[in-house]
Amino acid sequence: MTVIIFLIVLAILIFVHELGHFLVAKACGIRVDAFALGFGPKLISKKVGEVTYSLNLIPFGGYVRIFGENPDDESISGPDVARSFVHKPKWQQIAVLFAGIFFNFVFAWLLIVIAFFSGVPASTDSYPEYRDRMNDEHIVITFVNKGSPAEKAGLKAGDTIVASSVEEIQNNINQSVGKGVEITYERNDVESKTNILAEQGIVEGKYAIGIAMDDVATLKLPIHLSILESSKFTIHMIGATFTGLYDLVAGMFKGTSSLESVTGPVGIAGLIGDAAKLGFTYLLMFTAIISINLGVLNLMPFPALDGGRILFVIIEAIIGRPIKPVIANTLNAIGFSLLILLMVVVTYRDIAKLFVK
Repeated sequence: MTVIIFLIVLAILIFVHELGHFLVAKACGIRVDAFALGFGPKLISKKVGEVTYSLNLIPFGGYVRIFGENPDDESISGPDVARSFVHKPKWQQIAVLFAGIFFNFVFAWLLIVIAFFSGVPASTDSYPEYRDRMNDEHIVITFVNKGSPAEKAGLKAGDTIVASSVEEIQNNINQSVGKGVEITYERNDVESKTNILAEQGIVEGKYAIGIAMDDVATLKLPIHLSILESSKFTIHMIGATFTGLYDLVAGMFKGTSSLESVTGPVGIAGLIGDAAKLGFTYLLMFTAIISINLGVLNLMPFPALDGGRILFVIIEAIIGRPIKPVIANTLNAIGFSLLILLMVVVTYRDIAKLFVK
C-alpha cells in the first residue's frame, strides 16, 4: 500500500508540473509533440492530434517534449519553425519553463487550503489566534534524539504522551534524578508504558530523555481563513526550502554537510507511507511540501533543470544571440546524467538503510 500511495503521489506531482509546461506552451502557440509520465519503454501510448500521450515503465519522472526546446535543424530552420520554442520571444520561453515550477507551488497551496479547511494538526503555539477553533488537544513527540534514552526505550516521533502538560512531563523527568521515570504514551490508538532512565548532558543543567514535545490540536478553518493561512504557509515553506537547499550546497563545499541529509525516492516512499497512516490531512500536507521541494529544486540554475534552461535563455537575451545548440544540448545531457547518477546513489543509500538497524 505504501508503494501504491507513493506512485500515485509521484504521478500527480509530475502530472501537475508537466501540465504547467504543456498549457503555457500551447497558449504561446508552441508545438508540443509528447506528454509522458515516466521514462523508458512505453506501457500505454495514444496520439491525440499532434501530441503523443504515454505512460512509461520507469515511474521516477516525466516530460513534455516541446518542439525546439532542445534545438535541432528542424526546429531552427524547418517548415514548422514559426511554432518552434527557439523562435518565440524570450519572455514566452521563460514563461513556458517557469510554468511547471509555478504549478507545483499553486498545487501545494491548494492542498494546504484543503487541509486547513478539513482540519489539520497544528501547534497551539503557532496559531494562538485560532485557539477557539482547535479541538482534540494532546502532547506529541516531535523529535527523538538518535542514541538517546527515549530512542532506546522505543519512543518515536508522532507518539502521543499521556499527561496534562509539557511542563508536567519535563518536571517529572528532571525530578527523577536518574532513578527512572514512567512515560505513558499512545501509538496507533494503543496505550503503552515504558520506564526510562533520564541522563544529564542532553539538556544543560537538567535530566532529560532526548525528546522534543509540542501541544498539538486539530485546527479547522473556514474557507477564507484557509486561503489566508495556506498562502502564508506556502510562502514560508518556499523560503525555508530555498534556505535549506542553499545551506546543503554551501555546506557540501565547506565540508559541513553531506548527502546523508538527502532522501531519495525510497526514503520519500517510506515517509509518504507514514504520513498516510497518520491520516488524510497529514498526507495532504506532506504531498504539498514535496511539491514545494520539487518546484524549488527545478528552479536551481543547473543544466537539465528548468532553472538551468531559464539561465540559458537569460544569457541569450544578454549576449543578443542564441547559444550554439550543440553546447546547450551537451550541457543539458551532462546535467541530466549527473542528476540520474545522484538519484541512483541516494536510492542505493536509502535501500541500504532498510537493512541496517
